[in-house]
Amino acid sequence: MAVESLAGPALLLDASLRVVVASPGIEALLGEPVRPGALAPRVLCGESLDRPIAEALAAGRAVTGAVVRPMRDGAMRPLRVRATPLVADDETAGWLLLLDAREAPDTADAPVFFHGMWTGDPGMKQMFHVLQRAARRDVPVLVRGETGAGKELVARALHDLSPRAKGPFKAINCAALPPSLLESELFGHVKGSFTGATRDHAGIFRAADRGTLFLDEIAEMPIDLQAKMLRVVETRTVIPVGGSDPIPVNVRLVAATHQSLRRAVELGRFRADLMYRLRVVPLLIPPLRARPGDVALLTDRIVEELNKAGERQVVHVSPGAREALERHPWPGNVRELRNALQYAFVIGEGPVLTEADLLPEITSGEPGEALSPVPVNAPPTVYGSPEAQRIRRALERAGGNRTRAAKILGVSRVTLWRRMQELELAT
Repeated sequence: MAVESLAGPALLLDASLRVVVASPGIEALLGEPVRPGALAPRVLCGESLDRPIAEALAAGRAVTGAVVRPMRDGAMRPLRVRATPLVADDETAGWLLLLDAREAPDTADAPVFFHGMWTGDPGMKQMFHVLQRAARRDVPVLVRGETGAGKELVARALHDLSPRAKGPFKAINCAALPPSLLESELFGHVKGSFTGATRDHAGIFRAADRGTLFLDEIAEMPIDLQAKMLRVVETRTVIPVGGSDPIPVNVRLVAATHQSLRRAVELGRFRADLMYRLRVVPLLIPPLRARPGDVALLTDRIVEELNKAGERQVVHVSPGAREALERHPWPGNVRELRNALQYAFVIGEGPVLTEADLLPEITSGEPGEALSPVPVNAPPTVYGSPEAQRIRRALERAGGNRTRAAKILGVSRVTLWRRMQELELAT
């Protein structure tokens, strides 16, 4: 394989993630030959419970990350894998995987990609774990995080990993609309109920029926509207503005706020009974400044994305620029970091992103606002054999899609179904 002389050991996969060609250096790296037709997730991940590379491949995403592969002598070898899709006629026809063992990261600190979110931070990984557990239970979740931290990504992950994944996901920002319009958007209205109501409007609760409704900035909801929201949560029915008959709705609620709801209750701005209804499972997204190691990781990922989207190709971020990025407190979190790098791409030129490309407030080190942490519940014990745990984890990561879960595990769909039946996991 000619690519090995340029980039090192490589695997060429077909669209079903089976090995087509293995370069000569692969056998030396892995300690055994890799035969054509072998499933790459099984070759790379073995029986490992965490399979971030396999998950990305099964979802059709380009990815760079670490895996730990078991060797014949029982040792565990850390590998760095870079997976690039091979596209033909706008479809993924296969994959090129470049491997090396030059890095030996602690797997506990290895970066993971989870439903649009990259992290190597233990606090974020803990949040992901609780999120996965909560997704399977049809209970309200309250997400707390600063502006730009990714609250909607968390809400979408809760939906995608839940039994409601095939239903609709709807979102509304409670701070973006005036009270009169917000009530109509939430619960709907009947024709003629107010000036401009020229037809019936179902409202977002009914639009999200049998799915998930994401209520962003819930703390900004007017206090009188909170009473109506409480009734909806308790009765699972809505009454449109101008209507009189309750209409059943089957919706899973995920609410989000950038502030403490308990504090809002103490200040009389939020109803305590509604808070307890919405805060069955609290999730905290740690701010970016609390996980400084993620700044470099996210910078590299965002630069990769911008390289694909724009005319400028950045192959290196200078040490001075990295230091400035890591020093900045990021009050706007990941969104602010992305915007800052987009600005740098526009302002600068050439293959090196330098400190001069960055916004003045980043290079000057202005302080940001702090957010008090909220404790995250400890994860419950996971029961079952190691194989059952692997299957459950793969199904969770695949949002219940057995075809994708089989790809993550490196087995056929028939084999996965058979093992689920044998382990009494099939429903």
